[in-house]
Amino acid sequence: MIGVRNGDVSFWWQQVGLPDPRPALPGDADADVCIVGAGYTGLWTAYYLKQLQPDLRVVVLESRFAGFGASGRNGGWLTNSVTGGREQYAASHGRAAAVAQQRGMNDAVREVVDVAAREGIDAGIHLGGELNVARTPAQLARLRAAVAAEQEWPDTDVALLDAAAVRERIRVADAVGGMWHPHCARLQPARLVHGLARAVERSGAVIHEDTHVEEITAGAARTAHGTVRASYVIRATEGFTANLRGEHRTWLPMNSSLVVTAPLPPAVWDEIGWDGRETLGDLAHVYMYAQRTADDRIAFGGRGVPYRFGSRVDTDGATQARTIAGLTGLLRRFFPAAADVPIEHAWAGVLGVPRDWSASVGLDPATGLGWAGGYVGTGVTATNLAGRTLADLVLGHDTERTRLPWVGHRARRWEVEPLRWVAVQALYAAYRAADRAESRGRASTSPLARVADRVAGRH
Repeated sequence: MIGVRNGDVSFWWQQVGLPDPRPALPGDADADVCIVGAGYTGLWTAYYLKQLQPDLRVVVLESRFAGFGASGRNGGWLTNSVTGGREQYAASHGRAAAVAQQRGMNDAVREVVDVAAREGIDAGIHLGGELNVARTPAQLARLRAAVAAEQEWPDTDVALLDAAAVRERIRVADAVGGMWHPHCARLQPARLVHGLARAVERSGAVIHEDTHVEEITAGAARTAHGTVRASYVIRATEGFTANLRGEHRTWLPMNSSLVVTAPLPPAVWDEIGWDGRETLGDLAHVYMYAQRTADDRIAFGGRGVPYRFGSRVDTDGATQARTIAGLTGLLRRFFPAAADVPIEHAWAGVLGVPRDWSASVGLDPATGLGWAGGYVGTGVTATNLAGRTLADLVLGHDTERTRLPWVGHRARRWEVEPLRWVAVQALYAAYRAADRAESRGRASTSPLARVADRVAGRH
């Protein structure tokens, strides 16, 4: 769209300023732990390893720069959502294990806030909770069912809001109900990852940028610059995992896009409200997510084009013109008072999506190979829990974290092309058609969405 800055990694990084490059790997090297990927997962793992054992030699290898991927492009939701839902863990490990996973995520929200304060990271963090709204009868039915299901579990602290209570928080046009919980903070993601990388370096770990890892094997990470030999090699590549030799079908790189407005005038904020600075989502099948930024903009995200054929990933964060137009239109339908506020920047990033939509963390003690990821959009929080867990696993510590049910989980691989491209396109076409049908007043969830959920293996 004319006048909208597109890509350049993300608005968040342009606000911070792209970092000065760190040196690439100068040649072959030895380490105790080599971490591939300098996003949240890799950096949190390095951070906690050095906190627990300061003399450990930790090397982090990054293809571009620390925070180039989803860690510097996401919607800035530090939320307690369990990727794939607690029910999967209740079925496989029992209810107590599922509760422990939820408590681990709740704790991770607080931990990120505490570490940012301790390390002097100004990431614009505001603990205002998470609000999801319903704008159609079918969405309201799903919302009420979701609240009832959440309230059956401890430590979720979910509240059902009627339309009037939603308006007291945020005046979303046509909102007929809402669901709120306190375990979520808004933040500026690039500031968090930038500050975390500096904290990792202060701890004595080494980060090499512009160092693309071509292959991970037991005891080694191989790059064009040289090979790092280490007792433990951790894969922390999330949406870019498909670029690694042998990992092309491990996780699917799912695209998500955002637009951000210019700062809104005080008079517009008076009409919208949003004084609590909650994160905002909805109950559509192709859902949106948003935040009121620290400098009083609206950052508003959604799916756009969900997947590129062959698991291709972008290079600079540019998104499609039709995605920008779609998100802009939806933002203005949510907030008519902001209709005249221009969109200044748009960008995209990729999420790592396992075949069963369930995140995992693990370490094979026989090979020293570890991994974490597949967060499907919950990574701002889940990466912290994963990083602490990987540090415990590497050091051989038996903790509550290492006994969580996501540890050691493996999903089956995605189908070969063109099957996965066809499947993803069909799924999101069905979800969009379901949303259109529901917007016309359908009172219950469209059968198209129910079929798509079953095909995707999400329910």
